[in-house]
Amino acid sequence: MIEKVIISGFGGQGVLSAGRILAYCGMLENRSVSCLPSYGPEMRGGTANCHVIVSDKAIGSPVLNNATSLIVMNNPSLEKFEKVVETGGLIIMDSSLVNNIPNRDDISLYSIPATKTAFDMGNITFANIILLGKLISATGIVLKENFEKALYKILPEKKHNLIPQEMEALEYGFNYSAE
Repeated sequence: MIEKVIISGFGGQGVLSAGRILAYCGMLENRSVSCLPSYGPEMRGGTANCHVIVSDKAIGSPVLNNATSLIVMNNPSLEKFEKVVETGGLIIMDSSLVNNIPNRDDISLYSIPATKTAFDMGNITFANIILLGKLISATGIVLKENFEKALYKILPEKKHNLIPQEMEALEYGFNYSAE
């Protein structure tokens, strides 16, 4: 098993945190992982993306030229990375902020109003967690049960009180289906 994921959006949306959490989940499952963040000098509001690989075998390079999955949190990210998703791969997009539709019929597409849902849950920063929930359910990249353990390791202790709500956000994304 190898999953090659690109998570992309604006700085401040939790793109890099999502990558770190996903990679840590893979480590908890004794898999080979790679997490390569990339962001512009402007940080908040600038572009940010993270390449995450979770594999049962050794990883040769952290740089991705193609991906099995793409999570996009803004239109420029979709425009930039849509073409690198492999045939049979998937794109998960935050429909609250991404209004373009991928022009492909060889991938699976999940369009989730993550930012709006996170806002309704009381914390807009949960949008990335909602999208990760859908990634986990659609690919089986990591076990949902390890997500909470990863949050306790990745998040600063002062934010541990948010973990129950983050798990609700994960569950929302995991079970989301457009009707």
